[in-house]
Amino acid sequence: MEHIDRRMLMMGVALLPVAARAAASGNAAERAGLDALVRKWADEQGFRGLIALGRKGEVTVGSAQGLANVETRLPFGLDLPMAIASISKRITAVVAMRLAERGQLSLDTPIGRYLPDYRSDNGAKVTLRHLLSNSSGIPNQFGAVVRARPELFGKDMPTREAVSLFASGDPVFAPGTRFDYALTNWILVQAILETVSGARFPDLVRALVTTPLRLPATRLEHLSGSQSYRTLDPPTVWTSPAADYLAAGGGFYGTARDLMRFAHRVYSTSFLTPGSRRALTMIEVASDHYALGGRVREVTIAGKSVRCAWDTGNREGYRSVLGHRLDGEGTVVVLNNTGYSQRTMDEVAEAALRLQAG
Repeated sequence: MEHIDRRMLMMGVALLPVAARAAASGNAAERAGLDALVRKWADEQGFRGLIALGRKGEVTVGSAQGLANVETRLPFGLDLPMAIASISKRITAVVAMRLAERGQLSLDTPIGRYLPDYRSDNGAKVTLRHLLSNSSGIPNQFGAVVRARPELFGKDMPTREAVSLFASGDPVFAPGTRFDYALTNWILVQAILETVSGARFPDLVRALVTTPLRLPATRLEHLSGSQSYRTLDPPTVWTSPAADYLAAGGGFYGTARDLMRFAHRVYSTSFLTPGSRRALTMIEVASDHYALGGRVREVTIAGKSVRCAWDTGNREGYRSVLGHRLDGEGTVVVLNNTGYSQRTMDEVAEAALRLQAG
């Protein structure tokens, strides 16, 4: 039965369950349990979004509350692309691993080898591994530069120009000694991947990840009609321009179905070599449980500690979680468009995985 939140009705916005019953391989108890979980989080925590559970890369059940676009009354759906923000970093890390498997780069080679025009001191000490684990020590100069030159905000430019403007500051700590979640790292990663491959970053992702993994909706273009919101009463759209040079760190849109497939095939199949899979799930920065492009967390499920690849995203009002059990026993995707607390998004995802385990 459709669940209606009285507070949202007062704003004229009905909460609609997602039309996800086509993915009906999950059992009735799992479907009922997920619907109840989503209603509970909607009533008690104000959750607006989609939760999907799956196994072996296929969605088994999905449920949602709210609307992906309030103005057009577009419902959430398993095949509706939404911004996945920093989950893009894990996609980028997979591109790097595939190029490493081909011998085109190494995680532990100083980045000056790949970017000979980059400042020599940073270039001699920082490696791709440092960049992919947000531990390079290279500061984020974006805010300071854009404040001084506001015409640069949202302006597209070659990635190498962005490196010069935003990612060439004096280091603030020795590489590998601390964690700093700076977009600087990912501008440099994008520049390196483009340089060693000779391809534009979107083309590289398409050739090495989205096409072979059959992720048709995972792309940089926003084609779905979904919106993110600062407020729902009244509906206030949350938008911010995203330049091309930020693609590697947070530019992608994707669907619950694509994310489910991505997680299974990257972590649980032979798409990558065993060495690459180990590298993606080896924690590099213990303080933040961060590996390459995302975190690895221990989640208590059925009374046991289960190791999970844990990727999250935060862009404008969009929030996202992709949690994949590294024992291969389940995956959860949570997508939201109302600026929901990331901590609560994690709690929602953990609760869904526990539900899936029975």
